[in-house]
Amino acid sequence: MMSRMTKFLRTLVLVVCASPLVAAASDAELRLDKAPVSFERASLQHGAKLFVNYCLNCHGASSLRYNRLRDIGLTEDQIRDNLMFTADKVGEQMTIAMHRDEAKKWFGAAPPDLSVIARARAGEFGSGADWLYTYLRAFYRDDSRPTGWNNAVFPNVGMPHVLWELQGSQEPEFVEEVGEDGQKHKVLEKLSIVKAGSMSKDDYDDAVGDLVSFIVWMGEPAQETRKQIGFWVIGVLLILVALSYAMKKAFWKDIH
Repeated sequence: MMSRMTKFLRTLVLVVCASPLVAAASDAELRLDKAPVSFERASLQHGAKLFVNYCLNCHGASSLRYNRLRDIGLTEDQIRDNLMFTADKVGEQMTIAMHRDEAKKWFGAAPPDLSVIARARAGEFGSGADWLYTYLRAFYRDDSRPTGWNNAVFPNVGMPHVLWELQGSQEPEFVEEVGEDGQKHKVLEKLSIVKAGSMSKDDYDDAVGDLVSFIVWMGEPAQETRKQIGFWVIGVLLILVALSYAMKKAFWKDIH
């Protein structure tokens, strides 16, 4: 019994000690671009539009209700007329009509709910927002894949490039490098636009930035309020500290 327990503890220690090394290796291989996350209303509204039109067909956001979009400056009429394609009431969740069983049959795996995807990706390679921002700009043509698309951030991805009409079509350029095993491997060097989309590169990057900003906001809509309350609490505590110090000086001024 003690022998098994000893082996288990040794294994646990090895896993815990090796985890930072694995993460460091992953970070070294994956270079993420900094996401221009903005919680300005114009950015979040544009991101919400992109999310509903391009993501909500397959991916739900069941932790968010449509009426919560009022927090980014939209009225119920604007939400109902422009953003509600899968629900009848603004109080309903942002879900999809497709059933998980059907999605698994069609795509091989059910597309994940995106309510907290930014948080889910945080810590794996750094910022979840940076991962999403880089991922959505890293699709390229690959005829060997069932969808015709692959991704530099998520190799052999099952998701097609739903934003290709905006970005255009990219093709990869590979170089041969000798790996640690002494063998030559093809390594993706860069991606180049070979067929322009409806947006310029800068406009597409801005659009993806707005989309990622909305996805980050969606994971915790009250985060800005929480931060504002935190600043007020810290301010009140500082005032109380100052008052406490003044009282202490008043009480002890005649005591030596």
